[in-house]
Amino acid sequence: MDTQSSGGLIGWMQAFFGAGATTIIAAGLGRLVYHSGEVRAGRRPAIGLHLIWEVPTAVVMALVAESLAAYLNLPPQVTTGVVAVLAYLGPRGARDVIERATGKTKT
Repeated sequence: MDTQSSGGLIGWMQAFFGAGATTIIAAGLGRLVYHSGEVRAGRRPAIGLHLIWEVPTAVVMALVAESLAAYLNLPPQVTTGVVAVLAYLGPRGARDVIERATGKTKT
């Protein structure tokens, strides 16, 4: 599937920015949505040095998501969605999803 002719926002982003930049943007937006939820809940200040830790989290979750998408042989648009969702979940959220899916509980 050609990303330039597939249309849609993700296809446009991949054509304009490239696939790698689109992945990082999706991961960053996923972490931003998570952070805004934490701010609204009053668990975090809106701006601060704690935001520095969101950068490596977004990058690592993007790598994990792209690896998972490649393993599952997903198309580029779906891969970008998986990146955004896993970046939003973060490491703890991803662990919780895996534990629920496998029936294992935390000890």
